[in-house]
Amino acid sequence: MRTNNSNVKNIIVSIYFIFLVLAIALPIFIKSLRIFNGSTTLSSVIFAIGFAGLFFLVHFICKFFEYDSDGTKVILTNKGLLLSEYFNYRQHVVEFEKESLIAYSFKNYIIYRTLSIYIKDSRGGKRRESFNITLVTKRKRRYIRQSLKKIVKANKKKAS
Repeated sequence: MRTNNSNVKNIIVSIYFIFLVLAIALPIFIKSLRIFNGSTTLSSVIFAIGFAGLFFLVHFICKFFEYDSDGTKVILTNKGLLLSEYFNYRQHVVEFEKESLIAYSFKNYIIYRTLSIYIKDSRGGKRRESFNITLVTKRKRRYIRQSLKKIVKANKKKAS
């Protein structure tokens, strides 16, 4: 099975564009506050910190996710959405044999979702890899869960 969340790419690029417009409009807004209130140092610092926090939150959450379990290997990919075609500075790819999958877990935080997979490494131990699946739709998460459940079930059947 192969799935990804490529349909949200245009939405995220639009959000970054809105941030750019806000970054340009924020100094103008702060200047207009100075006319009415006099000193706006505290309000400008609060606006700047809030804007930067919101920008980094969106930058942290918004990632492209791809799942591919066709063939004998499973490939999971996370990468940034902005400038990802030119720079792979936020790319995280894990490729492993289906027989290596031990377990998986989905974690749902308030505004952030993760998929953790547990894989047998070459030394016989287990390794945990986490992926950001915040922007993956509920339907696609269900398909990924079904696929991983099927793989784990087949692995347990082979082991016993």
